[in-house]
Amino acid sequence: MSSKQIVLTGKELIKILEKQGFVLVRINGYHHRLKHGDGRITTVPVHKNEDLPKGLLRKIVREDLQMSLEDFILTIDKS
Repeated sequence: MSSKQIVLTGKELIKILEKQGFVLVRINGYHHRLKHGDGRITTVPVHKNEDLPKGLLRKIVREDLQMSLEDFILTIDKS
């Protein structure tokens, strides 16, 4: 497992997801719903410039994006 910790705000995560092909579908309060062309859907909370909790970020990457944390870190480094 990678020892590198990733810390992102909701706005930063949305920018990364949009580069990967996700499109903002709707906003309900502080929650932004994004959808990919292949059917993957995720919801990202955007509370000003607060960092996303580590567990929530891992859940979004693993379950919603269906990526390993290491692959996600590599896509961030390439951006």
